[in-house]
Parts: sequence; structure tokens; C-alpha cells
Amino acid sequence: MNNLLLYCRPGFEKEAAAEITERASNMQCYGFARVKDDSGYVIFELYDEEQADLLARKLPFRELIFIRQMLVVTHELKDLDLSDRVSPIIEATRDYAICGDLRVETADTNEAKELSAFCRKFTVPLRQALRGNEILTKKETPHRPVFHAFFMANDHLLLGYSYSFNNSEFHMGIPRLRCPPDAPSRSSLKLEEAFYVFVPREEWELRLTSGMKAVDLGACPGGWTYQLVRRGMMVTAVDNGSMAQSLMDTGQVKHIRDDGFVWRPGKKNTYWLVCDMVDKPARVVHMIADWFRENDCQEAMFNLKLPMKKRYAEAVHNIEVLREMLKEIDNAFVIQAKQLYHDREEITVHVYNKFWVSKLSPKS
Repeated sequence: MNNLLLYCRPGFEKEAAAEITERASNMQCYGFARVKDDSGYVIFELYDEEQADLLARKLPFRELIFIRQMLVVTHELKDLDLSDRVSPIIEATRDYAICGDLRVETADTNEAKELSAFCRKFTVPLRQALRGNEILTKKETPHRPVFHAFFMANDHLLLGYSYSFNNSEFHMGIPRLRCPPDAPSRSSLKLEEAFYVFVPREEWELRLTSGMKAVDLGACPGGWTYQLVRRGMMVTAVDNGSMAQSLMDTGQVKHIRDDGFVWRPGKKNTYWLVCDMVDKPARVVHMIADWFRENDCQEAMFNLKLPMKKRYAEAVHNIEVLREMLKEIDNAFVIQAKQLYHDREEITVHVYNKFWVSKLSPKS
């Protein structure tokens, strides 16, 4: 079979399809996307079957915006005997290279919620069987391929694999986060998820550390400020609205009532700039570029609200505009963008300068 299976946010299948079609074509890998509205996944069928594995290895997963997970599909099993779903899976995958991890998953849709509970229960017997047949290592092994069983119904699934060096590390491509009870708003989870997705865990002590100066534009009531404060940062929250009193009581927040698009810091000591303001993407992009041009921040996390139509084209256009503006400042800027689980009609963009980040390391 050897197609690609791509997870995405339900309702954004067309964007995921447009993205994989364009990115694959740029690598001279050609095919077509099978899309079912609101399904939460896309299947990309390649004319050359060997190219599915090539894309899974060589197409940088971290550069994909609307795709949560990317894996090679090798088999489709239908009409399974509900009394024994394990045996057909074992038989179909005996020729697999031994895998280091197992993920039993389904789509992120309301219809699939019942399947999610089944997937959790089914993981244990399937893992035991895969290990017993030497398809899965005896212990979880990070540097081997990941075995995926993607259930579309309780008797219908896709089998495949992804590469641990080029996939999402999270089950179903979704970091599992709980909204802290003292957070001012659920939007807090957007920034927390962004940190998990974009900032390597081993660098948190350098890039998300106590004592850093941060600015939150459009801060009220403080969902994003909360994430900065809990990491010990000193935050300037810019918004004409009101901040949660619990944040003000920490002594780590200075609230400035002003327009986030206009205000600028008086000192050049801000490391993090974060922004979740609702406005046209072009205006936000130009503002972010100005902050870097004036050396007013060194790392930024912000959201771009997307229009109802041509969302993929709009996202790519604005990221490219930002890339060109930053090139005029320095060639060391890195831009990452993703539609996160906690995003809706938006994408989250992360910008940092490789040179500045390297200076944070004690070894530099």
C-alpha cells in the first residue's frame, strides 16, 4: 500500500492536503490526497510507492504547519473478527523492521471518542503480541521506528510506521495538558503547548528560565502571562483591559494599559515576546519583524488568525513575508509554525535567532 497518513485538526483536511501535495511535489514526489471532511486525517497516495518512505524520512516534520503526525501506511485491514483483532495485525506486519514503540490511535473527532477508550485497552495485548513475535523491542527504544495502528472503526484499521527522528513525539500528535485551576483562561494552554512543541525539553533551563524578562502583548486577562510567571519570569503585560489579580499579586507582572501594536520597551532587556492579539496576520507579522529589527526581543511566540478561505495559502504567504523581513536583519533566524491542538482558526508561530540562543549555553 505504502501511502502516507496525516493527522490534522478536524475541519482542516483541505489545508493538510494542500500542504502535503505542495511539499511532496517540491521533492519530486507526486500523488493525490484523499480527503473526507471533518475526519481529522488525510491519506496521500503516491504514484511511486517507494516515495512514501522517502517522504517519511526526508520531509522535515517540524516544518509542516497543519499536519500533526506523518506516517507510512502499509496495510489496511477491514471486517476484522472482533474476537481476535491481534492475529491479522501480526500476520500483516511480520516483515516490518523491528520497531521501538507502539501507538494505537484514532482520529481526533467526537465520533472517534468511543474508539479512544478501546485503543487504550487494546494497546496492552497488541504490545505483548508484537514483542512476542519480535516486531517490537522488549523495551521502548527511542531510535527505532514507531509502529502505528490507526483505528477507523472497531473492525477497520490502518497499519504503518513513522520515524522517531521525524515525527510527533506525542500520542495522536497531541500533547496531553491539563489547564491549571488557577490559570486566568484556557488560552494559557496555547502557550504551554507551544513550548512543548517548539522548544526542546533539554533547553528549557536555558530558554524558559527564572529571571528572564518577557513581554505579553494583548495580555488580558493573563492566560499567556500565567505561563511566563509560573516559570519565574518578570513580565510586562500590555493591554487596555484588566489583568487577573492573582497574577498581579505575584509581584512578577507590570501591567501597562496601552495598545500592543504601538507600545515598545524602554530597555533592550526583553528575551521573550508573546502575543495572542486578534488582528490581520499581515499586521501582526510586520509588528513582530519590527521588534526583532529594533532588538527589542530575542525569541517570540505569537498567533496568526486565519481567514475562512485559503487558510493554507494565507499562512504560507505570511510566514514567507516574515522570513524575507528577518533575512534583512540576520540570516540566523529560524521560523517554525504549527496549528496546535489548542489553536482554532489560527496557527502559532515561533521565531528565534540561532546565534542568540547559542549564547545562552554555558559552553558557548
